Parts: sequence; C-alpha cells; structure tokens
Amino acid sequence: MPVPETLHATYAVAFAAPPADPRELAREQVTRRVAAPLRDLVLGMLDSPMVTLDLRPAAGFPPLPADLLAAYGAAPAELAAIESASHLLAVRAAYRPGWPPAHEWATRAIAGSIAEHVVDVFTPQTLTRAEVYRSLPGPDGAVRLTDWMLLPHTAGPRGFWFTTKGLARFGLPELQTENVPPRLLEPWGKLMNGLARRVLDLWLAELPAGEQRVVVDLPAIVSVSLRDVAAAQGAGEHGSEQASERGLERGSERGSERASGRAPREVRVRLNPAASGALTVQAADGGPDRLEALCTGLFGASSTGAADLRPCR
Repeated sequence: MPVPETLHATYAVAFAAPPADPRELAREQVTRRVAAPLRDLVLGMLDSPMVTLDLRPAAGFPPLPADLLAAYGAAPAELAAIESASHLLAVRAAYRPGWPPAHEWATRAIAGSIAEHVVDVFTPQTLTRAEVYRSLPGPDGAVRLTDWMLLPHTAGPRGFWFTTKGLARFGLPELQTENVPPRLLEPWGKLMNGLARRVLDLWLAELPAGEQRVVVDLPAIVSVSLRDVAAAQGAGEHGSEQASERGLERGSERGSERASGRAPREVRVRLNPAASGALTVQAADGGPDRLEALCTGLFGASSTGAADLRPCR
C-alpha cells in the first residue's frame, strides 16, 4: 500500500468582521487556551512554514457545502453564520504520515482557539469549541478515533453501504462495506469503528518516527476485538504510545480475550482500486450470513436485533 509523502489538514473559520492579524490572534489564543505539551507543538507548527493562515473575503473561497454540513449535524445558526460571514480564514497544515498527526492537531487547535465554531473541511462538519477541545490529546496524548472519523451509511436495494470518513487523515484508504442488513446497522457500525482502530494501529506500526516509507504491507486478514471497539471510543488506550508498543500490548490483550471466550473476529481487507482506492471489508469466511455471524460472535446474539437508522459516528 503506498504511503503519501505529505498529509494535509484544512479548517475554516467564519468571521463577521476580519481580525487585523490572524497569526497573532492565533498565537495569543493558543497560548491562553491550549495546555502543554500540545500547546508547544501547536505554537511550533504555527511559527513554521508547515501552517498557513489564509484570510480572504468569503467570496474568494469556493462555497462550503451547506447540504453536507447540515447532514453531518450543523445547526441552522451555524449555517447562517457561515452564509453571512464577510470573511473566511483557512487554517492549513502539512505534515508527514505517522504519529503524531501534527497537521490535524495543530489546525484543529488553532481554529478552535480563535472561534466558537469551526468547519472541519475534510469531513465536512462543524465543530464547537467544546467539541474541538474534547477531541484534542490530553497530557498523555490520548485521543478517541471516533472524534476524528465519521461512519456514514447509505441504504441500497440489498442493504446498507458503510464507509469510514477519517482514516485518510492518517494517510490510509477509507474502509467500506456493502450490503449490510438493516438489523446489523448498529453492531456493524461498532465493528467498523474497532476495525478502523486496529488497521490504524497496524499502519502506524509500519511508520516509525523519523523514517519515510514509500510502501507499507498490511495483512489481508485482520482481527478485530472488543478491545479495539473500546479503544476507538478512547477507553483504555493511550494515543501517545508508539505504535509498536501498542502492538505488543495488544498481543497479550488478545490472549486474555481468547481465554475468556471473547475471541477476536477476523475480516478480510482488500484494496479496491475501482472504489477510489478504498479498503473493502468482508468476512474472512464465506456464507450468506457471514456478517451476522461476525457481529454475533463479537457482541452476542442480542446485538443483531432491530436498530434505529440514525447516522453512526
């Protein structure tokens, strides 16, 4: 799997009246609002060519996608503020693949420090300042993957189509699954979150700090466990640990899960050039009920009942 040379992040801030000096405003607000050690990383990025602040009249940018922002939860007041803004500030950063994702942490922290509401252009979605700060790493570097990734699903004639929206922040292709039965909507969403976390761990383990890899080999069969699902939600994991250390810990964790009867379940992950290079997710074993068997094996029989159809995150 090819490794991008550089990753990019962009956040937009709407202003009714433009600030005189966006960079000085950002430096002041980050210093006041962001705690160390993240503050040092953000200020270092802000004082480097890796971060750019582009302030223009709103008409100078392509319009932000109001329909998608609304679909992903933007409030009418947020959409109105974007629509009526006289100026927009684009906060952009570039960084190498690997850990930490400094391009994302820096741009989100800068945007959230200078405005109550920001637009994550990648997703796209609006974020309040509280949501921004909740998603940023604490002193131990821990983050929740679900704060950086959405899991939209779309109904089709043979079931639901799932795709992640967030792994590309880290240089990975997105995961996707087709024809998921409606009764599996909730458990399959949880499984996809856990699988995304597991695939990210495997990816980061192949990208040691200070090295620029061109290609990374990921296994075709990947196991996903309840611990992976919990880790995607930020339970019991430390995002600041090196990927290799996480991998070593996961080995002992998976052994204890097998001993307790909660064995990880295996899925097949295949790069699909026809689907914009996405990673197609299938059950490792065939059969007409293979997805249901995966969910039942991981979460229990009660997990495959009726579920509501609200968007997954």
